[in-house]
Amino acid sequence: AFEDLKRKLSDEGLFEQERKKDIPPNPLSIGLITSETGAVFRDVINVLKRRSPFVILTLIESQMQGKTADKDICNAIKKANQTSDLDLIILARGGGSIEDLWCFNMESVARSIAESRLPIISAIGHETDFTIADFIADVRAPTPTGAAHLACPDSSELIQHIETMHSRIQRIMQRFLESQMQYIDMLSHRLTHPDERIHTQFIRIQHLNERLASAW
Repeated sequence: AFEDLKRKLSDEGLFEQERKKDIPPNPLSIGLITSETGAVFRDVINVLKRRSPFVILTLIESQMQGKTADKDICNAIKKANQTSDLDLIILARGGGSIEDLWCFNMESVARSIAESRLPIISAIGHETDFTIADFIADVRAPTPTGAAHLACPDSSELIQHIETMHSRIQRIMQRFLESQMQYIDMLSHRLTHPDERIHTQFIRIQHLNERLASAW
């Protein structure tokens, strides 16, 4: 069943890289679809607190295993897409048997991921576990903790980047101001006092008057 569905969705082009959405580089709000009681929720919170404490994390609780888990996951994805301020979705579950993870191999979940307006990072099971949801998702993370690392940058790196840009702007503005001061200084040397200009014009008129008298 797994191979048949994988082949069907692949033939439809749903695994193609061209259709996958880009993960925003600096998200401000992330929706996490997982179980509230699992370790995944705490692990993602800890990573975000350490790396990007300014990011708002919204838990969209869902069953992660069981007979009705696929419907619950589809509803959670739909709910996340109806939340206007989310930038991306993390769909995450801890490790388990192939039976525990089987809801992520359901066609309904695969199509909900493919139809999502928001980009989705999948983090299902352990690093060696692969589900249909991982092939459909925009990015696959090896673990839920890895998904949290992929979802947002390290704030210390962001602060360093901002400081670097600030220094560049300062240098550019300093050079601009220096060039403007040099230009103003040049203009000040070219300008003369009104008295000097009047005196120059008076001498010129006298000279023209003498030329006129001589010519007459």
